[in-house]
Amino acid sequence: MQLGAFSVSLTVKDLAASKAFYETLGFEALGGDELHNYLILKNGDTIIGLFQGMFERNILTFNPGWDQSARQLDDFTDVRELKRRLKEQGLEVEQEAGDPESGPASFVVVDPDGNPILVDQHV
Repeated sequence: MQLGAFSVSLTVKDLAASKAFYETLGFEALGGDELHNYLILKNGDTIIGLFQGMFERNILTFNPGWDQSARQLDDFTDVRELKRRLKEQGLEVEQEAGDPESGPASFVVVDPDGNPILVDQHV
């Protein structure tokens, strides 16, 4: 099962302060929009998302169709197929969004310790 690029989505209280902190650790902006209260930062192959006022908890995030540099992959497992497989294995899907046939879509599952896992396909 190919889940795609991995990142940790952090809920932050002050986006500017968090951005400055992670830049000190060597992270650089990869994407996002400060005006919309989120940034995606990268250091080597490590990606983190900073989200102010969007989530209650930190989230593990996978992006089917992307590599660790947010470049589209030619071959990947579509988010709808991943969701189908996980449901067949007995996992409960907490949230679903997107077109049921193709294109961008997402879903959330929660691990046994209550950690949300977002599978978020942008292609």
